[in-house]
Amino acid sequence: MSDNKDFKIPADPWLLFREWLAAAESAEPSDPNAMSLATVGAHGMPSARIVLLKSFDESGFVFMTNRESNKGQQLTRHPKAALCFHWKSQRRQVRAEGDIVPVDDKESDDYFATRPRGSQIGAWASQQSRPLASRSELEQRAKDFERKFEDKPVPRPSHWGGFRLSPNLIEFWQDREFRMHDRIVYHRGPAKAWTHERLYP
Repeated sequence: MSDNKDFKIPADPWLLFREWLAAAESAEPSDPNAMSLATVGAHGMPSARIVLLKSFDESGFVFMTNRESNKGQQLTRHPKAALCFHWKSQRRQVRAEGDIVPVDDKESDDYFATRPRGSQIGAWASQQSRPLASRSELEQRAKDFERKFEDKPVPRPSHWGGFRLSPNLIEFWQDREFRMHDRIVYHRGPAKAWTHERLYP
């Protein structure tokens, strides 16, 4: 964002997000698509971890996971979440809140097919979030699935797929000197139209 007080803020937050993500992709040393995902756990306890953004459009932010994992179960039971991108080299942050919707099978299949074969095998081998007796047990499971799918494509496990966070709030934060930061928050109303306003830093 510009220091100019007359900075033009786009009506569509996705235009600004696309611009900021592109800047991060050209500057961040690794994983500019990394985001902190916060979910609602048992008894209302929040839970957070880093996941990777796989795609986005006007319908929301998409990430993939084992749906039987802790976060997968939390998203299924309490389909609301928040996410936050922090691009340190850009001194920028974007956060969003909204509803969670499972990604359909075709979209999950299409993405799974682009993964390295080792990652595809890993999706079968890992019983994510469950107790693991030893590293060798995980490595043996991977070898077992390598043999099972030898010389043929690895299909997507039924428990593995995507979620989409459909935001009703997106906030953009730009670091400024002396904590005089820029904060622009977008809200999506019942008619799906976006409005925005500045916030005190």
